[in-house]
Amino acid sequence: MSEQHPIHHAIHHVPHSRHTFDVKMKDGAIIHVRQHGNPAGPRLCLSHGNGLAIDGYFPFWGPLRDRYEVIAFDFRDHGHNPLHSAEGHTWQNFIDDMEVVFRAVNRALGAKRAAGLFHSLSGVTAALHAFKYGQRFDALVLYDPPVYPREGHPVQYLQQNDKDSLASRAARRPERYKDPSELARQFARRFKRWVPDAYELMARATLRHDRASGDWVLACPREFEAHVFSSNADPGLWPRMAHCPVPVKLVCGDPTLEDAMPPALIGKAMAEELGLPYEAIADTTHFLQIEKPAESFRAAETFLAEHGLAADGAK
Repeated sequence: MSEQHPIHHAIHHVPHSRHTFDVKMKDGAIIHVRQHGNPAGPRLCLSHGNGLAIDGYFPFWGPLRDRYEVIAFDFRDHGHNPLHSAEGHTWQNFIDDMEVVFRAVNRALGAKRAAGLFHSLSGVTAALHAFKYGQRFDALVLYDPPVYPREGHPVQYLQQNDKDSLASRAARRPERYKDPSELARQFARRFKRWVPDAYELMARATLRHDRASGDWVLACPREFEAHVFSSNADPGLWPRMAHCPVPVKLVCGDPTLEDAMPPALIGKAMAEELGLPYEAIADTTHFLQIEKPAESFRAAETFLAEHGLAADGAK
């Protein structure tokens, strides 16, 4: 296991975007979309895992801005987005939201070929979106997606227990902090492999400042986060992934680690069974993009190059 990274204060905030716009979902929820990087480069669309926010992944996507156009957005009720409703915080809405955002990006910034780089919650959503709406993205790189295992697969029991545990822990999370540094310290104690900047960035990305009390509160309420964990239980997606209408590669955490989590085991097993392109990043967990950012993107860029979506000079 790598040594714990100390919290330092090199980066507190993600740099300003080139262009921002709000997109209204079918039920009125708002998603704030940001364009970063080089508009002349290939387009990459990125989002995050459950309870997190894409600004916390800046150590991963920040270095891409010289060569790529980076479109970053948080899922409804996460990150920059205003809180909407518990009733609307559903997988079906996440899928439909991705379609609305995709179309809005093309309207606002011009249509062009694009790849989706999606982690965990957004990775599963992107796969479901492809089956519902067809080929919108020209390639998908799914980072450690916790696809619920097909019936009869031995890893299903592990995933069921893990998602129930995650839902239980999410429901008990502290809701308020006096300062984001408190949450950053919690992240540092629990996630020892993250690069140093990620702790503070993720804390600030996942909290909102409550002016009335002066506290910082979870942007995605803990009960919303718990519901998403507990409701991720569709065993039908796994076998369908063999026929995904979009070229897809799985880039996953290290399944050989003693403390490997089920998504890393799922990725390996699903890729082997279905013949999907797959790569594991050595000595990483579910948070591979903010543990080994360069290696995690290299694994994506080789796939992007195969589909004509990599920046000039990439192999």
